[in-house]
Amino acid sequence: MVEKPRLTEASPRRHGSSAGQPVRRLDGVLKVTGAAVYAADNNPPGLLHAVMATSSIANGRVIALDVAAAKRHPGVVEVMTPENRPPIVDPARPGVSFGWRMDVLQSDIVHYAKQPIAVVIATTLEAATEGAALLAPRYAEEPPIADFDAAETYTPTATGVFSTRREAVGDVETALEGATFRLDQTYDTPAQFHNPLEPHAIVAAWDGDKLTVDTPSQGLGPALSRISELFCIPPENIHIRSPFLGGGFGNKGFLAGPQVLGILAARLVGKPVKLVMRRDQMFGPLGHRGRTSQRLRLGLDSDNRLVALHHSVKAATSVFDEFVEPSAKISHALYGKPAILTDHEAVAMHIGTPGFMRAPGEASGSAALEVAIDEAAFAQGLDPLAFRLHNYAEVEPISGKPFSSKELRACYAQGAARFGWAGRPIMPGQMRDASGFRLGWGVGTATFPTLMFGAEAKAILLADGTAKVEIAAADMGQGAWTALAQIGADSLGLAIDQVELRAGDSSFPNAGVAGGSAHTATAGSAIHVAGTDVIVKLAQIATCDRQSPLYGAGNAEIVAGDGTLFVRDDDSRRETFSAILGRAGLAEIRSSSQVGPDSSTQSKYAMHAHGAVFAEVRVDPDLGQVRVTRLVGAFAAGSIINPHLVRSQYLGGMIWGLAFALHEEALLDHRSGRILNTDLASYHVPVNADVMSLETLIVEETDPHVNPLGVKGVGELSITGTVGAIANAIWHATGIRVRRYPIRISDLIS
Repeated sequence: MVEKPRLTEASPRRHGSSAGQPVRRLDGVLKVTGAAVYAADNNPPGLLHAVMATSSIANGRVIALDVAAAKRHPGVVEVMTPENRPPIVDPARPGVSFGWRMDVLQSDIVHYAKQPIAVVIATTLEAATEGAALLAPRYAEEPPIADFDAAETYTPTATGVFSTRREAVGDVETALEGATFRLDQTYDTPAQFHNPLEPHAIVAAWDGDKLTVDTPSQGLGPALSRISELFCIPPENIHIRSPFLGGGFGNKGFLAGPQVLGILAARLVGKPVKLVMRRDQMFGPLGHRGRTSQRLRLGLDSDNRLVALHHSVKAATSVFDEFVEPSAKISHALYGKPAILTDHEAVAMHIGTPGFMRAPGEASGSAALEVAIDEAAFAQGLDPLAFRLHNYAEVEPISGKPFSSKELRACYAQGAARFGWAGRPIMPGQMRDASGFRLGWGVGTATFPTLMFGAEAKAILLADGTAKVEIAAADMGQGAWTALAQIGADSLGLAIDQVELRAGDSSFPNAGVAGGSAHTATAGSAIHVAGTDVIVKLAQIATCDRQSPLYGAGNAEIVAGDGTLFVRDDDSRRETFSAILGRAGLAEIRSSSQVGPDSSTQSKYAMHAHGAVFAEVRVDPDLGQVRVTRLVGAFAAGSIINPHLVRSQYLGGMIWGLAFALHEEALLDHRSGRILNTDLASYHVPVNADVMSLETLIVEETDPHVNPLGVKGVGELSITGTVGAIANAIWHATGIRVRRYPIRISDLIS
């Protein structure tokens, strides 16, 4: 009996292996030529346009809408309000798949400014927009809770996701009492809102009880399930298309209220409906990074080792739901083996519910922790990089588990060498450039957990030797289609141009969610398993076929490469895929896979990606203007599928870190509860002139435990070290320690 050939990731790939190569984006030409079709580009026959009317108050009730005036406007077809909205399952009821409350005109109650209060449907976008303006809502308004500092705190029932409200190891209070040095400081981070290039949009069309939807989605499988639950229709009656996303940083991970309103509007009028959110409407019902105030208490012993770490967070949430930014979880993973206590409190406000935003918890938490670590280092007269190395964690501090891999020391070393860190003066205010501007250097440690979700994939090898890979994966601009195609090609032993990746459609196998920096690990592993199984089946056919050169290969390892199978130790024994299939009379071989996290491995190892970011700032001594003149980041994230795409993700995260440190803040009016800067003119994000010099280093790392591919996430890693590095560099330039973000000119001028 011929034994099943052994095929492993370590098997050699003959010419054309694409994993690890900087393959250009497969969708790049489509995007730069305008051929890529985004959700709002779809215009089915009979299309109507919908526009949301949103609340101008933050707390109260809608007591009147001039629906008649809106309907009289030429082109207006219908106005959807709580009175005539088609029925759906209560989106807030327990048991509905993962997600927060959605505002879909359940009642006349208003919980926050920009909450949807009606939808106007018309033959043109202009008519719908004018109709919405004619509604002229009247309110019974009540004072909102809109002052974070003055509002009462409470103990939340939950904290974010994948985190707990309170965790402890050791006795922090006793450790602090016995510490030689103690630090006790508070750091504030602002509310930040998603502003992807493509706002939320949906084109929905009903055909009886069947629904077709075009909408940007980071998770087609969860969106399918959510729609099925809300509208009580079987999943097979729903078709969601999302081939391209114009950015998605968490708020396109799960179905949102405005998307459901588009589906409801289409059901109400019985025609296809398009609803595209205005930029200002993004500041409300779609989640955001909630404001935090974080108290950090650190204790050091006489050897300057961290013996106590208490990270306490107060975070904003909504009055009607609960998502608490899990900022303290960053303190579980980085430094020494101290006694640790992390806890979270919540402030309920009249705002839209916060949610996932790039590196939720870690971004805001590291912005505080990395400054506190710097403060402790300076207080002891130590170089901040040397202090971090002195308190290097050999095992995960909160759990005591060994790391599955950790090349953070190499990140520190390579980043410092490239930056030129040696010789940095410990005292602040000692460096000037040729023009007399103050210079400062700072460092921050980057980390993000390595996650993996559940996913399915299908691989199909065709008789002509080409293949198809099918998976409902999402590409929100990070290059997932390219990286997944590379994985599929290698698993099948083909060149990348011989494999068609079919993705972005709910009719394909469920890829889970493109979030948590886990998409390549999750969807990629599913593709890898499916492709490898196809080759196993093909090898079984060949080794059992007397006419094949591979007949009777037995235990000899069969290798796939360049569209052929061959015996590893006998290169003369080879045959093409198409020849094997042709002789067997097969049009194709297919295999489906299903993967998920390995709980046994997760229980043994702590899994994180790591990095170090070095920042140089130049500060005008008279005006206090800050320019970030250099950023150097060194990151270790396991196996790298495509270094070109990975560097792009690292650069994007570092730019976001710069934005966090110096630019981004949603300004909330305490009197009205309205956000004052709901456009891209006054909600500041970096532009080209703000980004002077960026450099990333990919640090080699091998991890046999995290997943079949050995990859770790990169999308959220580089924001976590950058914010603190910039803040620390500003202090090093000026001697002024700013403990709130964004850091303003006024903070640096006395």
